[in-house]
Amino acid sequence: MDKIPLEIESEESVIRFRDCFSVRYIQSAAVLCRLGYGIEHAQKMSKDLPQDQALCHEAFILNAILSAVAFLESTVNELYADASDDAYFFADEEHEALLRTIGEKWRNEKNFDRAPLITRYQKILEIAGRTPFDEGDQAFANVRQLIEIRNHLMHYKREWVVIREDRSAGDAETTSDRFEKTLKKKFALNPFAGKNLPFFPDKCLGHGCAEWAIMNSVIFTDAFFRKLDLPAPYEGIRDELATR
Repeated sequence: MDKIPLEIESEESVIRFRDCFSVRYIQSAAVLCRLGYGIEHAQKMSKDLPQDQALCHEAFILNAILSAVAFLESTVNELYADASDDAYFFADEEHEALLRTIGEKWRNEKNFDRAPLITRYQKILEIAGRTPFDEGDQAFANVRQLIEIRNHLMHYKREWVVIREDRSAGDAETTSDRFEKTLKKKFALNPFAGKNLPFFPDKCLGHGCAEWAIMNSVIFTDAFFRKLDLPAPYEGIRDELATR
């Protein structure tokens, strides 16, 4: 499935193919993550990053995270599209029967598009007669948190940034407080963030977060395809997904 499936109806007809943007997104995420790591590694002895390098680092990390979630979104969308379009590229009849079942039982494309991303994965597993992800599964929880980061970045609403030494019981919880509570110990922080800057986005968005996003996205989709007993579309490019 990592190859682009081609279909030729006759010698005179046009060639039809179905592309895999999910593969492009995870490749892009890995490339951007490595570039971000390169800047952090080269500047690890200095906190003073030149302005152009700081902008590059931020761009690499932000877009690595966004691309990781785009990979999650396009992966499940492509599977659903193949199932609903009767576009099967498996020699195994059992695999084709599985996709046919998914396509037949979830025919309403509007309902699919409106369903939250995590729900789409769970619903497909349920339709296929497979065990959905447990809410307590670590990769499932990490992907849910990753999607929250993406949603905040993509649908950003400006708010007050509060810088303080310690938070007291009466202080209102900020976006930074909320993300810090769930993410602080999950990955290495941005080494260029000043000590007094808030956790999110300044300390959070570094190579550590981008690497965590990519690794957990792939762990999650690996588990998804194992549950379905289907080959992952990115199987042939795993060696391109190094994050440093």
